[in-house]
Amino acid sequence: MKLHELESKLKSSNIRPDMYSLTGGLPNEAYCIGQQNGIWEVYYSERGSKTSLKTFQSEEEACQYFHDWLLKK
Repeated sequence: MKLHELESKLKSSNIRPDMYSLTGGLPNEAYCIGQQNGIWEVYYSERGSKTSLKTFQSEEEACQYFHDWLLKK
């Protein structure tokens, strides 16, 4: 799954858009996915920190993990 597919799946699953960021960064209290120096990162952003950080070599793996993580919430 690619990022654009992830976005569609999250919308169709009725996941609130204010719960996540698909562009990384450090939004307050949001689940995030982004790319840093060629490595995909999935994490929870809280008070300017990345928590529960997982890294992936491929966009597909990161997107699948992110999708599954949010559906469990």
